[in-house]
Amino acid sequence: MKHVNLRLPDDLHEQARAAADAADRSLNSWLIAAVRRAVTSGKTPDREGDSATPAPLRGSGHSPRP
Repeated sequence: MKHVNLRLPDDLHEQARAAADAADRSLNSWLIAAVRRAVTSGKTPDREGDSATPAPLRGSGHSPRP
């Protein structure tokens, strides 16, 4: 299993937490199900209204490992 650090805007985090609670699931379990639905639906995610901006790259962009 891989670990991913995911930064969500406060409002989106609250909405996801509420949806997970309503589904009687942990936030992690709910997010896994949401990602699984997104990647198996064959649809491209809708970016309309997406206010998220990518985080700036740190370092040279190259892995320190060979």
